[in-house]
Amino acid sequence: MNAADTQDIGTSLLQGDDHYRELATLHHQLDNRLHELTDKHYLSTTEQLEEVTLKKRKLAVKDQMEQLARARATGRDRAS
Repeated sequence: MNAADTQDIGTSLLQGDDHYRELATLHHQLDNRLHELTDKHYLSTTEQLEEVTLKKRKLAVKDQMEQLARARATGRDRAS
């Protein structure tokens, strides 16, 4: 599967799969919060912990999104 195929599948899932769309929204929210933290000159201990936690959650969400895309690409999802 090449990059164009991956993008097409992602677009298709955003339009037709509520779960994928929810994951994409969450991923975007986590990314926005991470940018807010990154823009700070100093992070408190609590903010440092939040940053690490957000990065892990964001990666987990991305993994779930990729799993759904792979399932769609191989025809194993419920919408095929």
